Amino acid sequence: MKRIARSTLQTAANLVFFAILATAILSTTFFMTRDAIVKSEEAVKLKLIMQIVPATLLDNDIIQDTLSIPPSELLGTDDVTIAYRARLKGEPTAVVLEAVAPDGYSGRISLVLAVRANGELAGVRVVAHKETPGLGDYIELTKSTWIKVFDGKSRAVYKDADWKVKKDGGQFEHMAGATITPRAVVKAVNKALIYFGENRDKLLAANEPEKETKP
Repeated sequence: MKRIARSTLQTAANLVFFAILATAILSTTFFMTRDAIVKSEEAVKLKLIMQIVPATLLDNDIIQDTLSIPPSELLGTDDVTIAYRARLKGEPTAVVLEAVAPDGYSGRISLVLAVRANGELAGVRVVAHKETPGLGDYIELTKSTWIKVFDGKSRAVYKDADWKVKKDGGQFEHMAGATITPRAVVKAVNKALIYFGENRDKLLAANEPEKETKP
C-alpha cells in the first residue's frame, strides 16, 4: 500500500511539475512575441493609412500629427487609440480613426478609416480579422474590392437605415452566404462616422504646443 501511495504521489507531483513548466513556457512565449505582434500590426496599419489618405489631402507629417483617443463605445475600442490628422497648408483635411467591429463571424475586426473634414469617407481598410478564409475574408482589399464601397460615403447622404447590407434593407452589397462579416463592418463604420460627427472640432484641431514647465 505504501508503495502504491508513494507511486501515486510521485505521479501527481510529476503532473504538477509539467503543468507548471508548460504554463511558464506559454507565458514566456506570449510575452516574447507580444511586442513583435504589436509592431507588425502597427506597420500594417501605417501602410493602410497611406492607402486611404490621398496625397492631395496633406502636406504635413500625418504620422506625427496625432491625437490620443480614449476607449469609445462608438469606435468599439477598449484601449486608447491614435487618430492621425492630415493637413494641407495648415488647414485640416482629414482624420484617420481606428475602430473595431466586435461582432464579426469569428470575432473582432480591426479597422482604420479616413474621414475628410466634411464628414465624407476617404477610405476604409481592415487591419486584422479572423473571418473564414475564402468566404468572409473578402473584406480584405487583397481578396476583393468590396471594402472600397465606403469611398465617398457619408452620413449626410446615407441615413441610419441605409447603413446596412442590402439583405437587411440597407444600401451595401454583400457576398451571398457571408452576410455577418460585412454587416459587422458596415455597422462599425457608421458608428465611427457618428463618433467623428460628435467630436469633429477636437479631432481636427491643431496640435497644442507643449507648455513650458517652471524649473
